[in-house]
Amino acid sequence: MRTVLATAGMFLSLMACGSNDDDTTPVVSNKEKAVAVLNSIETGDQNAIAYINAENYTQHNLGVADGLAGFGAVLQQLPEGSAKVNVVRAFEDGDYVFSHTEYSFFGPKAGFDIFRFDKGQIVEHWDNLTVITKPNPSGRTQFDGATKIQDLEKTESNKELAEGFVNTILVQGKMDQLGNYFDGDNYIQHNSTIADGLSGLGQALEALGKMGISMIYDEVHMVLGEGNFVLVVSEGRFGGEHTSYYDLFRVEKGKIAEHWDVIETILPESERKHSNGKF
Repeated sequence: MRTVLATAGMFLSLMACGSNDDDTTPVVSNKEKAVAVLNSIETGDQNAIAYINAENYTQHNLGVADGLAGFGAVLQQLPEGSAKVNVVRAFEDGDYVFSHTEYSFFGPKAGFDIFRFDKGQIVEHWDNLTVITKPNPSGRTQFDGATKIQDLEKTESNKELAEGFVNTILVQGKMDQLGNYFDGDNYIQHNSTIADGLSGLGQALEALGKMGISMIYDEVHMVLGEGNFVLVVSEGRFGGEHTSYYDLFRVEKGKIAEHWDVIETILPESERKHSNGKF
């Protein structure tokens, strides 16, 4: 049987049998477990499924039904041999692991995934997905750029900086304070349509305004970080559509130096597969 179906079958069998509550001592890091689970979508590695709590798994992808049964049902729908997974970056913050991944999953996609762990097992999952596009005006892709984690002792201050930028600039619109967050025009951009630098960001926002397209951030829901990397999860509207923003920032010397993002339109309630909410 092909690997995707084997993985889906293992998910469903775990639902029937329940998890092994007698062995919750982690033998690998939570980050390694999350990456293994993501890779199992392609490889069908059944050992990785033990990292998910089969009796308590809350899903926030609105197009996937709750629990392991919902995830298994999605895997069974994948065309044979179509699933590809390349985890480009992975980070750990307390009980949370967040990752930046290149997928072939019902078509090429860029995605961020967040996993919450309890007693060494995954109990909750959030994500944001978008189509893979051609390089942006500066020739950068949605995945290239820095990957090295450093400055672990600055994790909390870097989280405060990134959250401050989103709240002050994107939510409150206090553009006069941009200089507090950037080193002049030195800013590497991986958004598909925006060029490098604050000048590139300004040009893109001006172009959106001329087209009558608004990008509104209303509320920050989650801030996670490890060292010089911080992921900020926010809710707002883009072009009038209810939107989920996942922004990954790399901080260098107390300033935002690099940015990746995934922007996803939030499904209306009538199309959702569960009532857990996006956030």
